[in-house]
Amino acid sequence: MKISTRGRYALRMMVDLAEHDGEEFIALKEITKRQGISKKYMEQIIPLLNQAHLLRTAKGQKGGYKLARHPSEITIAEIVSCAEGGLNVIDCLEDEENQCPRASYCRTLPIWEGLRDLIIDYLSGITLQDVLDQNAAEIGMYMI
Repeated sequence: MKISTRGRYALRMMVDLAEHDGEEFIALKEITKRQGISKKYMEQIIPLLNQAHLLRTAKGQKGGYKLARHPSEITIAEIVSCAEGGLNVIDCLEDEENQCPRASYCRTLPIWEGLRDLIIDYLSGITLQDVLDQNAAEIGMYMI
């Protein structure tokens, strides 16, 4: 599985919002400047994050974006999944019920299901707060 630019940028935006959680709504211009991501590209990602109820938005002069929930309540799996359209490693695992005509006797299917489950479990076990805490710990290690 390869995470696309869209998935990586969605995660960077959400981490940026988590770093500034508690502040007022943050203008997209500020986020894109800090993250070095084009505004046009972020405007394509924002609807995905909105549909997943991960963002709150406000229009107007003091408008912008903020997290819909506390950083400890938003997992990396949620962010990447909404940006990537799921976390499946092969096409036949995309539907709720496997539509592949070989599914009932495919000897390799359990391998792909296991890999998907490992990825989901791993990313579900990390929250935005965990990312912030890890970064704070790394910064603290180098302070004199």
